[in-house]
Amino acid sequence: MSIKMKALLKSPWVFHLCSGSCNNCDIEILDCLTPRYDIERFGMLLVGSVRHADVLLCTGVVNKLGESRVKRVYQQAPKPCVVVAVGNCAASQHIYRGSYAVGKPLDEVIPVDVYIPGCPPKPEAIILGVVKLLEKLKKG
Repeated sequence: MSIKMKALLKSPWVFHLCSGSCNNCDIEILDCLTPRYDIERFGMLLVGSVRHADVLLCTGVVNKLGESRVKRVYQQAPKPCVVVAVGNCAASQHIYRGSYAVGKPLDEVIPVDVYIPGCPPKPEAIILGVVKLLEKLKKG
């Protein structure tokens, strides 16, 4: 196991990528940082630059104008980078499917490793999804 993978398992740094959501999922991600849920107890840290991130938390549907931007952000992330689709909109386009402005689903734009369903998903579900992802990575 590489040094980068060991660091990812012990202290994953998370970048939040909002690709056009209604902000409910964004608020739930911020709730994870409060003392009540304390996502930092798992070593997770929300970073401001994708170039420092190990995990991408993606929320919202990807519109046609945003597809190239989402690809560019993913390409700027150091590899291995894990992608988590947070909420029904990121996972399946939910109520926006078929809209004139909506492009491809997120998993057709960038590879998605974990889906966290909900509209919006609770902070417990977000934490559980990231922890299960880390357990999956430990097993290989």
